[in-house]
Amino acid sequence: MNWNFVRGHLPPAPARVIEIGCGPLGGFVPDLLSAGYDAAGVDPDAPEGRPYHRMEFEAYEPDAPADAVVACTSLHHVRDLDEVFGKVAGALKPDGGFVVVEWARELFDEDTARWCFSRLPDDGDDTWLHRHRDGWTASGEPWAAYVGDWAAREGLHTGAELEAALGRWFEPLRFERGPYFFTEEDGGAAERAAIAAGLIRATGIRYAGRPLRR
Repeated sequence: MNWNFVRGHLPPAPARVIEIGCGPLGGFVPDLLSAGYDAAGVDPDAPEGRPYHRMEFEAYEPDAPADAVVACTSLHHVRDLDEVFGKVAGALKPDGGFVVVEWARELFDEDTARWCFSRLPDDGDDTWLHRHRDGWTASGEPWAAYVGDWAAREGLHTGAELEAALGRWFEPLRFERGPYFFTEEDGGAAERAAIAAGLIRATGIRYAGRPLRR
C-alpha cells in the first residue's frame, strides 16, 4: 500500500528520486531501481555501496537536483523538521515533488493500541508492536503514561508538528489520513474498517506536495 501511494505520486522513470531514511534493507530504492528510476537512498544504516549514502540526510549533498524526494516513516525521528524540510526543498527541482508516509503518534491511544495488540500473533516476528505490547504490560503504567514516556525518550515529533512544518515549506497536492499499522497485511482493509467504525484512530499520514514559491 505504501509503495503504491509513493509510486502513484512520482514523475515517470527515469526521474531522479532520493529516499530519506531507507534503512538497512534499502527501503523503496530496490523497487525504484527496478522501475527504471535513478534512485539514491540516504540513511546512517543504509546498505553499503551505490546507490546508498550512509549518513544523515542533513549531511547529504546530492550530485544534482532531484525530481522527487521520498520519506517513509523516517521524519518523526529527525532532530529539526524545518532544517530537513528546507534541505528537501533545496534538493528538489523547481517542479519537484515531496512524497511522505508518516503517522500521528499522538493519536496512538489505548483503544487503538489494544486493537493492534489483539491482531498480533503470539509467535513470529518481534515487531515494534510486540515490544510495545510486552513493555506496556511489564510497566504496570496506564497506556497514556507509558506511550508518552516512550515518545519523550525517543524525541518523536507529533503528526501535528509534521503537518505544520510541511505547511511552512511545501504546497500540498494530496493529503490523507488512514491506516498505518497493518497496511501491508491486507492493503489496510481491516484497519480502514476499524477506523470507519470508530474503533480506532486514523494515525496514518500520506502526503504529496511541492516546494512553496519563495
